[in-house]
Amino acid sequence: DGKGSGGVVMTGDELDDNEELIDDDEEDEEDEEEEEEEESSEISASDEDGSWITWFCSLRGNEFFCEVDEDYIQDDFNLTGLNSLVPYYDYALDMVLDVEMPLEDNLTEEQQEIVESAAEMLYGLIHARYIVTNRGMHAMYEKYRSAHFGRCPHVFCQGQPVLPVGLSDLPRNYTVNVFCPRCHGLFFPKSTRQANIDGAYFGTTFPHLYLMTHPDMIPTKPTQQYVPRVYGFKVHPSSLYYRNHNEAPPHSSEGRPRRSKNRQSSRR
Repeated sequence: DGKGSGGVVMTGDELDDNEELIDDDEEDEEDEEEEEEEESSEISASDEDGSWITWFCSLRGNEFFCEVDEDYIQDDFNLTGLNSLVPYYDYALDMVLDVEMPLEDNLTEEQQEIVESAAEMLYGLIHARYIVTNRGMHAMYEKYRSAHFGRCPHVFCQGQPVLPVGLSDLPRNYTVNVFCPRCHGLFFPKSTRQANIDGAYFGTTFPHLYLMTHPDMIPTKPTQQYVPRVYGFKVHPSSLYYRNHNEAPPHSSEGRPRRSKNRQSSRR
């Protein structure tokens, strides 16, 4: 009779039109989902097109690393001795060079994780050798010039760019530090991600050999020196303040001029 209990009664034509609208909306949603899938597949495809080295160096926290030339890695002479330091050496090297693994060499998930970790270690140790070559120094120079390694926190160094350095050439001993060419100070990297990188991936030689090779890049030593004061007065060298420190200012042997004991003779 066309009446409902507070509801709206729709005719057959209206129902057909409404169903068509719903179908159109569903088709639009499906099209959008397909487009998103295509975009994600393109992104994944672009990731697959890039090399492992490029991917590794682009990771957040790996800004200290430069890209090592593949022809350098393919030269066995440059890898001498590394097979005794890196587990699953052959698999790790294949991963770094993007060599496809044979089907019969399928690894378990646990072994795959070990190989991935070994590949990072192998690349880091190769990196330490590469950056002391001419090509490696040039690649690191671009990062140094742009202050990718950070700046010296010393006030009187005035924002001097720093260079990465390790305290050992063997892995898993010390994390990386940064060396200031101006004050020769050693500091922790500003980023906690970078501070967790193994120092052996940069070695003990790089910053010093770099500056010796490029003496024009050696900055002048700061001329200013901080002097501790209390209420405007310098802290005396004999103070307990300097008890465990060596930077106490030199104690002057020249004392205050002594007054003459014989005042009468001075009057004469």
